[in-house]
Amino acid sequence: MSEATPVEDLTPDEAAAELARLAALISEADAAYYQEDAPALTDAEYDAARQRNLAIEARFPNLKREDSPSDRVGAVAQDGFSKATHAAPMLSLDNAFSDEDVEEFAGRIRRFLGLSEDDELELTAEPKIDGLSLSLTYERGGLQRAATRGNGQVGEDVTANARTLKDIPAKLSGKGWPDFIEIRGEVYMSHADFAALNTREGEAGRKTFANPRNAAAGSLRQLDTEITKSRPLNFFAYAWAAESEPFAETQMEAVAAFAAWGFDTNTLMAKAATLGDILATYRDIERQRATLGYDIDGVVYKVNRLDWQQRLGFVSRAPRWAIAHKFPAEKATTTLEDIDIQVGRTGSLTPVARLTPVTVGGVVVSNATLHNEDEIERLGVKPGDTVEIQRAGDVIPQVLRVVKDGGGAPWHMPETCPVCGSAAVREIDDKGEADVRRRCTGGLVCAAQAVERLKHFVSRKALDIDGIGAKQVQLFHEKGVVKAPQDIFRLADRIAEKGLPPLEEWDGFGKASARKLFDAIDARRSVPFARFLNGLGIRHVGQTTSQLYARHFLDWAPFWQTVVRAEKGGQESEAFAELTGIDGVGKAAAGALIDFEAEPHNREMLEALMREVSVEAEEAAASDSPVAGKTIVFTGTLERMTRDEAKARASALGAKVSGSVSAKTDILVAGPGAGSKLKKAEGLGVQTMTEDEWFDLIGG
Repeated sequence: MSEATPVEDLTPDEAAAELARLAALISEADAAYYQEDAPALTDAEYDAARQRNLAIEARFPNLKREDSPSDRVGAVAQDGFSKATHAAPMLSLDNAFSDEDVEEFAGRIRRFLGLSEDDELELTAEPKIDGLSLSLTYERGGLQRAATRGNGQVGEDVTANARTLKDIPAKLSGKGWPDFIEIRGEVYMSHADFAALNTREGEAGRKTFANPRNAAAGSLRQLDTEITKSRPLNFFAYAWAAESEPFAETQMEAVAAFAAWGFDTNTLMAKAATLGDILATYRDIERQRATLGYDIDGVVYKVNRLDWQQRLGFVSRAPRWAIAHKFPAEKATTTLEDIDIQVGRTGSLTPVARLTPVTVGGVVVSNATLHNEDEIERLGVKPGDTVEIQRAGDVIPQVLRVVKDGGGAPWHMPETCPVCGSAAVREIDDKGEADVRRRCTGGLVCAAQAVERLKHFVSRKALDIDGIGAKQVQLFHEKGVVKAPQDIFRLADRIAEKGLPPLEEWDGFGKASARKLFDAIDARRSVPFARFLNGLGIRHVGQTTSQLYARHFLDWAPFWQTVVRAEKGGQESEAFAELTGIDGVGKAAAGALIDFEAEPHNREMLEALMREVSVEAEEAAASDSPVAGKTIVFTGTLERMTRDEAKARASALGAKVSGSVSAKTDILVAGPGAGSKLKKAEGLGVQTMTEDEWFDLIGG
């Protein structure tokens, strides 16, 4: 499978294999970059790999690996240096690759903090230095330790080497510095110093460095301090952590303090209160890029107010309040030879451009997604055209525009499935708008969907049946012994019904392997609620939504009874309200459940499957908080925190957060402006309280 295979066209098994490949690739790249100072990938290739990994995890959350690169920063420290544990993790940054990504970043911040469009959101912008991250620990103003990033938690102690850098003060100047603080920044080498160093190394018959970043990292991480001392290294300070006491109220004030304490800071750092101004700063820095005298690969934006940074906090490996806006991706032109249609697990028809192979960003690209028929119409693309493609920050190769008309006939999306011949339609949503994708209506009748749904059913984050993967599912389906999920649990009988030899006599199987497979199948006759629901492969109901439903209903029977009632009663029913009232679950998921239940062949399949397996109840969240296990609804205007913060706090305490009031609601927290939900709660006898009473209940 080519790395360029569009994410939306991957099957679950292909996605799992791709995630494994990317995990290994990124791990090797991190080791080469952070430990050996010899990057195995270009920055564009590395960014593309990480973005592709994130995109696959977003589409297949059930396939996320325990060693996922999205949860990892840097690489483990080498043995040549002693280990240094950071007082606070040194995290990485999420990336933005377009103005729209930056706009979404600002929007997420506004939504999280509850800011209106009229509220000022001041951001800082500074060049993203392409160097080696370094953390400097100061106690009572004196340098005690210098450590590399490492894996974000533990780095390498390079104190002796860091003391040789002229930009790193042994004793802080001025006043106002905390008794304890970690100052963080970037070690780098100027273009002129890099050229001079390589000249000297070459004349001495030693290996030269590939780029200034490698030279800086290799120079700082020398076991012989004298070598580091001889190298022209620089340091920009731009961040801090674990300070013993506050010393600033804004990011700009903090960096100004660093300068007063004796550090070199980047003079291009600026602040802006509007999106337009911050993007203008990005363009200005980009224009100066070639004349700066040192390498940068983008611009970093940060929320200026430190109290807002604290409220925003962190997710996974990155802060919510900062993002790196990378410089544009590499582009190339090639010929679009043909457009193929791929049918996904949920029946989506995806047009894929087959390209004359071309190298972009160091990778040979031979296909690219065209997303959907609206995108093809917008581009005006057709077979035979010369097109411009882009790869790097984009998750997958992307067709940008037609460079030269090839003179071919216009291409049209087929209205029937190329696999089964069933109608391919664009679904109409509640607002009367057509889905951007066509979908095959064949369901399990469609071989493309049936096989992919079966592969998903047995996958690692669904039923996780050991010994049955993509290859086995394909084989059993071709032999006609597994056409639906319940057939897996009747495999021996199905083989006999088809008049086929026992499984132990099939190629690739023996007595022991066949027995092992049947034992693995039997071991999954009891399956957890969330795994079972996820395994059904219902559109919009993936791992996360399945877990939300499991935590809310706990038992399968009342959950599916609610689905049945919602299918009969429609979207105005109390049952539908209960399905959509769970925090994090929307109408799309509930509608997909109803559509699934409405299909006779799905009901037949589920009834047959339930005769073969039992669904384990979800355990209630263990917590000694007074709201553990209770269903909470927030309404009205909250004044002490945003709605998102309140929901997150309640969930952390073991509560179930719902968006609608029903007889099952335990507590309604009502702020000013509470309306219909408050009236309904009072009518149902639900306990209601103010925001202050809520904080009193949970302990502030």
